Amino acid sequence: MSAMGTLPASLGPVTELVGRELEAAMLRERLRDPLVRLVTVTGRAGVGKSRLALEVVREIGGEFGRVEVLDAGAPDTPSALTAVTAVTGLAGPCSPSARGGEPGRFLLLLDGCDHEARAGAAAALEALAGDPRVVVLATAVEPLGVYGELLLPLAPLPVPGPVRGPAGGAAADPQELAEVASVELFVRRARAADPAFALTLENAGAVAEICTLLDGLPLAVELAARRLRLLPPHLLPVRLRDRTTVLSGGPANAPERHRSLAALAEWSCRGLDAPARALLGRLAVYEPGFGLSAAGLSAEPAVDTLMDRGLLVVVGEEQGELRLAVSEPVRSHAREVLAQAGEEDAARDAHAERYRTLVGSAQAGLGGTGQDHLLRELAAEGANVTAALRRLRERGDGEAAAALVLGCRLPWLAQGRLREGLEWCDESDGAGGAVLPEAVRARLADMSGVFALALGDPQEAVRRHRRALALGKGVGDRRQNALVSAHLGAALLAAGDPPGARAVLVTALSALESMGVTGGAAGAAASLAGVLRAEGDRRRAQELLDRAVEALRRTRDGRGLAGALRTEAALALDGDEPARADRALRESLRLYGEVGERSELPGLLEEFSLLLMRTAPAQRPRTVRLLAAADTLRAETGAAVADEWRSAAERARTDLGARLDWTDFAVAWAEGVRMTAPQAVAEALAAPAPARRPTTGPAPEDQSLTPRQVQVALLVSEGMTNRQIAARLDISEWTVVNHVRQVMRRLGCSSRVQVAGAVGRWT
Repeated sequence: MSAMGTLPASLGPVTELVGRELEAAMLRERLRDPLVRLVTVTGRAGVGKSRLALEVVREIGGEFGRVEVLDAGAPDTPSALTAVTAVTGLAGPCSPSARGGEPGRFLLLLDGCDHEARAGAAAALEALAGDPRVVVLATAVEPLGVYGELLLPLAPLPVPGPVRGPAGGAAADPQELAEVASVELFVRRARAADPAFALTLENAGAVAEICTLLDGLPLAVELAARRLRLLPPHLLPVRLRDRTTVLSGGPANAPERHRSLAALAEWSCRGLDAPARALLGRLAVYEPGFGLSAAGLSAEPAVDTLMDRGLLVVVGEEQGELRLAVSEPVRSHAREVLAQAGEEDAARDAHAERYRTLVGSAQAGLGGTGQDHLLRELAAEGANVTAALRRLRERGDGEAAAALVLGCRLPWLAQGRLREGLEWCDESDGAGGAVLPEAVRARLADMSGVFALALGDPQEAVRRHRRALALGKGVGDRRQNALVSAHLGAALLAAGDPPGARAVLVTALSALESMGVTGGAAGAAASLAGVLRAEGDRRRAQELLDRAVEALRRTRDGRGLAGALRTEAALALDGDEPARADRALRESLRLYGEVGERSELPGLLEEFSLLLMRTAPAQRPRTVRLLAAADTLRAETGAAVADEWRSAAERARTDLGARLDWTDFAVAWAEGVRMTAPQAVAEALAAPAPARRPTTGPAPEDQSLTPRQVQVALLVSEGMTNRQIAARLDISEWTVVNHVRQVMRRLGCSSRVQVAGAVGRWT
């Protein structure tokens, strides 16, 4: 126990708080509330509970008559109950502190109420519950369970999001990273270790990866920053990827658990019962972001125990299901314990089997009902599916690995994991080709052709599909060979050979229809419609496409339907029907949004952008954003684009750059680059739909708009914000707000989108 001003060294030195402004403000407010008796700051070990509590006590301690600090976990400290009883004896009557605090109020900081100290601390706090003069601030890994306890959960610091762009092709922006709290803490501590350190374009990516690997845990980030005395930033992530517990070197006056991540992890697991330890070991082999159902945890009572202790943490949510992770460094420590006990291989085998079953059971629904749900679930579990593949490969189970790869065809296509999918196909066939059945090798070759086409290499796709057909001849699987032929036809069309594509697709379509393969036949029909369109036979193309769309709607194959609707939009534009093309592209966008599509979305966004330029010239800023988003999303997949289409997109960008002010173009492009796929879909769908120009359309003057309001309406229709309009017209933002309100009222519009639509009918 210590009076204010003689705080224990074990509680750490006085250092600035980073990224804890909100939590500090909330804690100050609660401690000042006259009705509050106990606040417990909870959070996993190393998250900075003691530092936050101590800093807040330093800030507001003068508002209390007396302040005392007790380190509940110190070995030389009396039992918590005895200590607090002694404190209460000192507390009445309290005299004002030297700094003028309120007499009669007593603030006790009870730090480290964990493990062995938890029961005594809880009993002591219950004894104090009836004394209105005493306010207790406690820190603990989990709630103390005392009546009247208010909790302030403390999470790790935010970490950088994924770097946009192709793997290794886009550098992290140092200015953006510096605003992320975990990176800010790393930079401050790195400068303390090496005053010459600076966050640069060269080391920003490594720093971001370090903070992400360490889950933003403040103690871990600080220990990593100290390592810069020994290792350059780009080598430090290599050391941490497999085992974060290598970090050590904490201050000598810190508690033992704060001097290394290995000690911190061991301390965090202390006191766990056997079921909780067993579950922790089993989950340590899972990659972060697994679901409760995927890991078979729905009925595990030990889950709550691990979550209460911060050993199992929530990292997100997908379709209403929590995504979980074993926190670092506990995960590394648990895997080391598994390895020492000789149980790691069995745990990884069980993990691989679970995900092989998960992918296998999803196949029936991926082609129709439930497709959107299954694709999103498999996307969320992507890292664990890849880990399962690696395990199957390591143990030499080539056939099981190949089956899992084949099950990932549609999920990987939707996720945009094109290069990775192609490599897995080649490795599965090459590494195990001598022992794999020919039927499996034929399916791998066919799947690799699909990925090659998606990557923008139709000639390579043709070669791979023909190899698949050659391998499949000896197998005699008519259904599979017909599906391969349908894929070959699509590749031949993309390669510029419509006659060859037509010959292959006609045969494939006939075979698939005779066998009742509805989904495959619909896909072949849609491809054949594309061939007929290329040959100028729009009528037959439309008939085939109508059949395909009807079949795809019936089977509820959303992704396949979206692709067919893109062909329908192209046919509509050939017939000068922009409104019908717009409807088809919008439905396609909605469908891609539902399944989380990445591979084909960039092309669709570009098609919609070109249509928007034609039907809504006032939407130029939005068009620029969509083109930028498409360019960035395509770069993430690594897909190439045909020269003809690239020229069209470049011409569109050039035209937009000429018609927009340079600053407006640059701002819109930067906004598009930052968009995620869902944001890009929402941006496209927010554009006004094309409308027929009325024969006597209302002019702006007829609507009683002033000249200034006409200017504002035109700029609103271009997608500008109020701030951008204010800057363009050199007026205040509040004036713009009033003008926009008047415009909407006089035009009878309820949204800015409707204003844009009304403006589009003026010209």
